[in-house]
Amino acid sequence: MEPKFWQERWARNQIGFHLPEVNPYLQRHWPRLALPEGAKVLVPLCGKSLDLIWLATLGYRVMGVELSDQAVEAFFSEQGLTPRISQRGAFTVYQAGLIEVWCGDFFALDAEAVAECTGLYDRAALIALPPLMRAQYAGHLNGLLRPGCRGLLVTLDYDQAQKAGPPFAVSDDEVRVLLGARCVLEVVEERDILGESWKFLQDGVVRLDERVYCLRWG
Repeated sequence: MEPKFWQERWARNQIGFHLPEVNPYLQRHWPRLALPEGAKVLVPLCGKSLDLIWLATLGYRVMGVELSDQAVEAFFSEQGLTPRISQRGAFTVYQAGLIEVWCGDFFALDAEAVAECTGLYDRAALIALPPLMRAQYAGHLNGLLRPGCRGLLVTLDYDQAQKAGPPFAVSDDEVRVLLGARCVLEVVEERDILGESWKFLQDGVVRLDERVYCLRWG
């Protein structure tokens, strides 16, 4: 997906991927990672997710990365936060309290920018990307994160022939190919959510599984 695609989705308010509440998988499974309070958590393609607020209320330093300046500005406005704004290379950085959101292309991040990140939360990044970009994303992520980093990943899995993405189908096998060389992966929850997803039902999808992983980089 070209950056223009996501910019246009935000401009037209076509943001069905945005959850109006904190993700329940995050609330249920984040404690498994046992990250200490004050740890810094990388959240790629964060949009205006309320998950950023939830992590910050637990005392984590949150580093979101988002392409759309409209999404970033909406996040701080809707949360009643007035951010300090600065420039870091190709990124415009918005910061308020424990939350900073880097507005720019995730692929432009370098290891120095995320050097303090020991946590990762990916609910909407991997599944937002088509196959070739998923491989690039995973390779870039593996190059950025240091050994010992722990994360939570949420994926969707369905027959891609039955519906075009995004969100894209990412099988368990693909996750293990993309991340397994650097990560220890554990599936901690798997649910069939087809009955809750009318758009998928309308398009004739017959299976829709959501899968949650705990990750640890070695």
